[in-house]
Amino acid sequence: MSSYNIALNFEDGVTRFVECKAGEKVLDAAFRARINLPMDCSDGVCGTCKCRAESGAYDLGDDYIEDALSDDEKETGLVLTCQMVPQSDCVIAVPASSVVCKTEQSKFAATVAKVEPHNDAAVVLEFDVEAAAPVFLAGQYVNIDVPGSGQHRSYSFSSAPGESKVSFLIKKIAGGVMSTWLESAQPGDKTQLTGPLGSFYLRPVERPLLFLAGGTGLAPFLSMLEVLYRTNAQQRVHLIYGVTRDLDLVQTDAIAAYAMKLPHFTYSTVVADAESNHPRKGWVTQHMSAESLNDGDVDVYLCGPPPMVDAVRKYFDDTGVKPNSFHYEKFTPNAAPETA
Repeated sequence: MSSYNIALNFEDGVTRFVECKAGEKVLDAAFRARINLPMDCSDGVCGTCKCRAESGAYDLGDDYIEDALSDDEKETGLVLTCQMVPQSDCVIAVPASSVVCKTEQSKFAATVAKVEPHNDAAVVLEFDVEAAAPVFLAGQYVNIDVPGSGQHRSYSFSSAPGESKVSFLIKKIAGGVMSTWLESAQPGDKTQLTGPLGSFYLRPVERPLLFLAGGTGLAPFLSMLEVLYRTNAQQRVHLIYGVTRDLDLVQTDAIAAYAMKLPHFTYSTVVADAESNHPRKGWVTQHMSAESLNDGDVDVYLCGPPPMVDAVRKYFDDTGVKPNSFHYEKFTPNAAPETA
């Protein structure tokens, strides 16, 4: 391969992708893309360019001093971008904001390809992107400009990276800015996407996964499931999809399709409405089995409204369950997602 995609995740949630040529150091590739990563000496002496490699293969060589990067730091995934030569696509956490590094969010012109209502609960919105499709990590979101309003709204990709079209699962909100526009939006309408954004994304899969989705928080998991399918993931994956009403269960056909083609994937749906005839009622915390929690040797991903996030966090505290990692994104209408 002649080059690799390097995702630079900044502290303010902005992600920028740079192309790193074979044998090129990350710092040089970033500068070539006019991104000023922290640096001072660029010779492996000062340690100013220290970042954390969250995934990918790379070579650090031996042309740096231990004061700049100790063996213990290296073992935890810390790297010097002035010495790091990628050997695959990589994700790097940069301990600085995008503003400090003098870079901006990427913007993409987009054309509506499909507007598909799902009951009275949600809408699937699909775009053609006029230039190259946005590069993002499965789970991330973008800001979508709402034509004629001067405002934007934030939504997670439900499509996977690398597809010719990008799609989103949008909750219907009576009188909402986006919902109102979608009532009359037609294929061919133009808008703009800004991003990708967010620290909620699929990490390297090294142990069983537990996905917890609330309402339209299902969207990023559809993106993740497609990535897991494409990469032939061998770890167990269980999704619990919780909603308030029966009508809020949307895109279950897409979930069922992954259960058929992804051998180690299982799922369950849960409805909170006490009047529902659904076979599983209540909250997602009432349906997290011991098997899915795997004695804590599990990576948990949660996307849903704040009460759901708070309830799952409380469940872990009250039961003493300590997952290997817990990544969550909580969203409220008209607000950007909050991730951790």
